[in-house]
Amino acid sequence: MAEETDSSFEAEASDAEDEPSARPTRPRYFVNLVLFVLTVCSVFYAGAMYALGSAPIKDEKLLHGLLRVLPQSYKFALPLLAILVTHELGHFVAAKIHRVPASLPYFIPLPHLSPFGTMGAVISMPGRIRSRNALLDIGAAGPLAGLIVALPLWCIGIATSHVEVLGAHYTEEGQSILYLAIKYVLKGSIPAGSDLSMNSLAFAGWVGTLVTMLNLVPVGQLDGGHIAYALFGEKQNRYATWLHRSLLLVFAWNIVRFGIPALKAGSQDLFTQAIGNSAFWVVWFAIIAGMKRLAGVNHPPTDASTLSRGRRAIAVACLVIFVLLFMPTPWASY
Repeated sequence: MAEETDSSFEAEASDAEDEPSARPTRPRYFVNLVLFVLTVCSVFYAGAMYALGSAPIKDEKLLHGLLRVLPQSYKFALPLLAILVTHELGHFVAAKIHRVPASLPYFIPLPHLSPFGTMGAVISMPGRIRSRNALLDIGAAGPLAGLIVALPLWCIGIATSHVEVLGAHYTEEGQSILYLAIKYVLKGSIPAGSDLSMNSLAFAGWVGTLVTMLNLVPVGQLDGGHIAYALFGEKQNRYATWLHRSLLLVFAWNIVRFGIPALKAGSQDLFTQAIGNSAFWVVWFAIIAGMKRLAGVNHPPTDASTLSRGRRAIAVACLVIFVLLFMPTPWASY
């Protein structure tokens, strides 16, 4: 993500103006490198766990275990890292084109706590982005660049995955409009009681689209917040307040969707599972609230200017992409 001080599951820091206070500090490449290496290791581990059905590595030497799972883990790790790195480079290159000081990405390793091994990355951009055109370019460059890599990989992964009969207990990834459409085109009508069993490449592509969707939420200093502010100006601050609150409505919808059947069944285990299936959006609501507390409730203003016609079209396209990628229930267990 990009923030005016932002987070792929990211926010990215806003563009800086040409003022003494916005002069970039000496970059700390060592920190960026260490975080990236740790993220690579974490994502490879996540890929191994996905390929092996989350079977833990134990009772073997660490090196032997890593070598054993390497052939499976790279099929997930390399595509996902390519998507995330391309996303961040999109922001970084756009910032450089507009002469906005920007750090290299700070990747966030998250082994065990995240099934993907990472929470994406953050780019720091000290100062304020003055031009709405620059704000749009920097905000949109990351998601669009990431999707250019994610979509072909995702389609190849879906095409090479198999449709399988669902068991008594199973997990289901988020079903966006775009995902349902691609599955229908590539796999046809899937019978009731069956679903696509994603291989590692398809899973990496799906994670890439989840990351993109989260960054395109048009709130705060997420990529979507930058894009929406460039399009709507100060009115976006009001829109963002209601959009942020609406995440709690999605959480409530999931509670009703999963909680009522659990209550009817009188099962405490099912109700606990229903809370887990619903918790994603309330967690993301809290993360955005924390970001707003740190960076300010309102988006930093731009100078009085208007978007060019082409950039208005790009902004609208990004908001449409967000709708197509939106997953009411990003992950659920049944």
